Amino acid sequence: MIRVKSEAELQNMSVACRAVAAVLNEVKDIVREGANARDIEDFVLAKFREMNVKPAFKGYRGYKYATCVSVNEEVLHGAPLRSKVFARGDLVSIDVGAVYDSYYGDGAITYVVGDVDEVGKRLMETGQKALERAISVVKDGVRVGDISYAIQSFVESNGFNVIRDYVGHGIGRQLHEEPEIPNYGKPGTGVKLSSGMTLAIEVMICEGDWQVSTLDDGWTVVMTDGKRSVHFEHTILVTDDGVRVLTQF
Repeated sequence: MIRVKSEAELQNMSVACRAVAAVLNEVKDIVREGANARDIEDFVLAKFREMNVKPAFKGYRGYKYATCVSVNEEVLHGAPLRSKVFARGDLVSIDVGAVYDSYYGDGAITYVVGDVDEVGKRLMETGQKALERAISVVKDGVRVGDISYAIQSFVESNGFNVIRDYVGHGIGRQLHEEPEIPNYGKPGTGVKLSSGMTLAIEVMICEGDWQVSTLDDGWTVVMTDGKRSVHFEHTILVTDDGVRVLTQF
């Protein structure tokens, strides 16, 4: 069942979402040549303690860390390891979640280390704009397929592909709630959205084929063809005439 959130619930979610927004914004200063993924993990843990929220991912289904740091061909769930050292041109996707008084916020962003080639630049821009387009169609009465189609049509028209094996999701008292929000679909199909619903719209796109594999660690999802991917996500609130982005920064 998809739950409409009360004002009290939204207040708690807003605290969690503000923490997510803060770390995703401030961590850009850490994503530089010679830094490593553990630097991001340490920063997020310290910032969350300062903001009086808990990391949502740590311990979730056995995951050991507060952050997912995925580089280049890594799509999702990359462990924030000290051995993962950033080099110029790397695309570094950072996914974080926070919990405040049992309510969740979730967000992701991709940063580039220094300069990147033209294809990488277009991949980044397409991912960012696809998320903006998806958010722009959300309002009371639209269907999940309308969001999915907005992402897929824009991404494919720019010569890239959407990841099909992983999806956005509802969010609230649980990190993952109904409905699922794929990055592909047909307009006018799927669950109808209502004012007061909260969603994590999660754009994951790639420069090659969309097929993915999971590494032996059981977590890290990579592009099977070894090409690059990017990840952008916001937690949003559906309103009567549009949307409020709770993880905006």
